[in-house]
Amino acid sequence: MLNIYQSVTQVMADMDAIGKTKFNQQGNFKYRGIDDVMNALNPAMVKNKIFVVPEVLEQTREDRVTNKGGNIIYSILKIKYTFFAEDGTHIDAIVIGEAFDSGDKATNKAMSVAFKYACFQVFCIPTEEMKDPDADKYELGKEEDQQKKEMEEIASKKVNEVKLKTIHKEMERTGITEKTICCVYGISSISDITEGIYPNVMDNFKKTKSKEN
Repeated sequence: MLNIYQSVTQVMADMDAIGKTKFNQQGNFKYRGIDDVMNALNPAMVKNKIFVVPEVLEQTREDRVTNKGGNIIYSILKIKYTFFAEDGTHIDAIVIGEAFDSGDKATNKAMSVAFKYACFQVFCIPTEEMKDPDADKYELGKEEDQQKKEMEEIASKKVNEVKLKTIHKEMERTGITEKTICCVYGISSISDITEGIYPNVMDNFKKTKSKEN
């Protein structure tokens, strides 16, 4: 019976690259839809007996105005996805999903975006860089666009030495290896952990028992 770390790496081994099969006519770019991710992942997850449970932790909805004067709904969701293995062990992936819509689909789109990125990062699905996860694209005003860029810059900033030392202490306590962490979060080394994923890394450490002496 595999634990969650073994199951995740086995799913990674069974996964092929997911190509950009959808086309956004408004934005003139190709993208990967949530159905592409689900169709590719489902057989591997069933084979290795992994299932996932979502939990919306926070939700923000705003009415905004585009540069062209149109009204759109801007939705931000903070969602925790818990991946369970057959033996009951699990890991959590907390991600942010953002989406726009001129109707009532902003929240649905944000959930799809969040799940898609959670899967890409947890299972390290081979692919090229994703430029835009949504099928709809709107132009924000300068102030909103600047706020979004600032949030992305903060989330992508690598953690400092103090936080790295904390991570190493937790690795020693739990026995979780650097290779395992890198596989789960799609990074090449511990020093690549960003401010965006650091809270999730520490949350998973807190839920992991100390190794036997």
